[in-house]
Amino acid sequence: MNGFLPVSREDMAARGIEQLDYIIITGDAYVDHPSFGTAIISRVIEAEGYTVGVIAQPDWRSDRDFTRLGRPKYAFFVNAGNIDSMVAHYTAAKKRRSEDAYTPGGAAGKRPDRAVTVYSHRLREIYGEVPIIIGGIEASLRRFAHYDYWDDAVHPSILLDAGADLLSYGMGELQTAEIVNRLAAGEEISALRDIRGTCYLCPPAETPFGGVQCPDFAQVCADKAAYCKATRIQMDQQDEVTGKIVLQRHGDKMLVQNPPMRSLTTEELDRVYALPYMRRWHPSYDALGGVPGIEEVEFSIAHNRGCFGGCNFCAIAFHQGRKIAVRSEESVLAEARLLASLPNFKGYIHDVGGPTANFRRPSCQKQLEHGLCKGGKKCLAPTPCPALEADHSEYLDMLRKIRAIPGVKKVFIRSGIRFDYLMADPDDSFFEELVAHHVSGQLKVAPEHCANAVLDAMGKPHIETYRAFADKFYRITKKLGKKQYLVPYLMSSHPGSTLKEAVELALFLKENHIHPEQVQDFYPTPGTVSTCMFYTGMDPYTLKPVFVPRTPEEKAMQRALLQYFLPKNRELVLKALHKAGREDLIGSGPECLVPAPAGTRSAPAGAGTRSAPVGAKSAGAKQGRPAQKGGKRSPLRNIHPKKKKKEGGR
Repeated sequence: MNGFLPVSREDMAARGIEQLDYIIITGDAYVDHPSFGTAIISRVIEAEGYTVGVIAQPDWRSDRDFTRLGRPKYAFFVNAGNIDSMVAHYTAAKKRRSEDAYTPGGAAGKRPDRAVTVYSHRLREIYGEVPIIIGGIEASLRRFAHYDYWDDAVHPSILLDAGADLLSYGMGELQTAEIVNRLAAGEEISALRDIRGTCYLCPPAETPFGGVQCPDFAQVCADKAAYCKATRIQMDQQDEVTGKIVLQRHGDKMLVQNPPMRSLTTEELDRVYALPYMRRWHPSYDALGGVPGIEEVEFSIAHNRGCFGGCNFCAIAFHQGRKIAVRSEESVLAEARLLASLPNFKGYIHDVGGPTANFRRPSCQKQLEHGLCKGGKKCLAPTPCPALEADHSEYLDMLRKIRAIPGVKKVFIRSGIRFDYLMADPDDSFFEELVAHHVSGQLKVAPEHCANAVLDAMGKPHIETYRAFADKFYRITKKLGKKQYLVPYLMSSHPGSTLKEAVELALFLKENHIHPEQVQDFYPTPGTVSTCMFYTGMDPYTLKPVFVPRTPEEKAMQRALLQYFLPKNRELVLKALHKAGREDLIGSGPECLVPAPAGTRSAPAGAGTRSAPVGAKSAGAKQGRPAQKGGKRSPLRNIHPKKKKKEGGR
């Protein structure tokens, strides 16, 4: 018998189990590693003293897999996996993906679209009234009425669609422990209406007092201003200190969201990461080549949760919250020592991070008592809040101790450095050691765009902060005699980006010799402010109009402009420049993006000076000093011309 949780009747028999207390249904393959939500929740249930089994990627077209472990004594827990099933299946262009990293061998098609809903329906058909609790990223981000990009329509709460009894949103450990203990104590699932971090449906007459009511489902379907108002309320009540009950009527049912569950304390988070994970995929997948999704995290360490960066296109703030929760230094060091002892460890810890690697402290002291600011206010954008306390000392001390562990050759940071927070720290010690010890040749950072109008819509800092960061990064790199480069994440077609801003970004990239190998179209997934902008064409906090690139043609043009240098994009770039009225960028001039088609007149050298973009001046240039000349590499260049390394997507 191996140390994995039961996945078959044979496993149950080997453990002497006739009936499991709880069963988890998941859209991922079964990987018992703390980077996988199913692993954490199953081990938390086990730690509470209950038997739990896992049914991974059941065939939803028959009953066979759903009955593999029999009927649980108390309840089913259902999730779609680490990634939303629709995002796992479709690109931003709604094209079907050919691979799934969370499936054995990377095979596609092993989970259904809208997996939580499909699995819940099958369970209800087979088992009748056995309690069903849904959770994970797919359920968490769809807990209210939400815009569904794939159907181009507003859908009701997934709790209504799935026909489940309870929805657990957020990270889930504390509410899961309370749910399993109360069900085992004999309480009915219908009585569990007071657990933080959960949602339920009830008759309107049973609506609890003291809640904040959103516009109802019918209103948000018919009125985009009402959708904006609902989004604003939901975002503002997401704080664990100040958040209230949130209500949204769905016909003859009232959706009730209880306030967010508090973040785990350091001691609680330490216990979660000390649970007896096998730290690999289930051995039944060996013959299929294993599960690719573990490769990036097998030798990585998560030291924090939450993100006060609060980018508008990111769902982390709505799912994990903006408050930072951290593991203790000793817990992280214990995991590092464990990794170093594993037989296949090669000496490299791939990451010590989280949603944002360099967040280890609260953004300010005020938030601990009064919560984080509402109304769309950002801790870092467009400029850092005066109350921000940027301090990397604790993180740096921990990294130094990990580097000193016997068997550890190198410790990388790959989950994303928030460069504006780094620039706000008056102490350069972490910056210097980051460059000296923790970059694997390329450091991924996320300026996303260069046009202030787009960055404001994204909730990101203005490009001057990135330029200052890049300049400093390359100065330190040069001082250390290293060859290291920045890999900037860039996004096309975000709300607020017209062709004018897309051209501005292309010029910024050209001026700074950045040739991105991969770019990302904005993907309107549930649970983000940017998706609200995409659907409504308005900023939910001001109700002011926001331009939204919608047509496949316009999105394709914006994406092509980010890779204007590729011959395959030439026709789209030409079309975009004509449409934007920037024919001055066609030809052989120093700012031109593409040559003129054969037989047409080129823009002369020296042309292309109309409407100089942000970033038209080299990032290395300073006030009173000319830009770099003579073929020197700009400090924003991310790929060495003689050494190109393919990097994965975000």
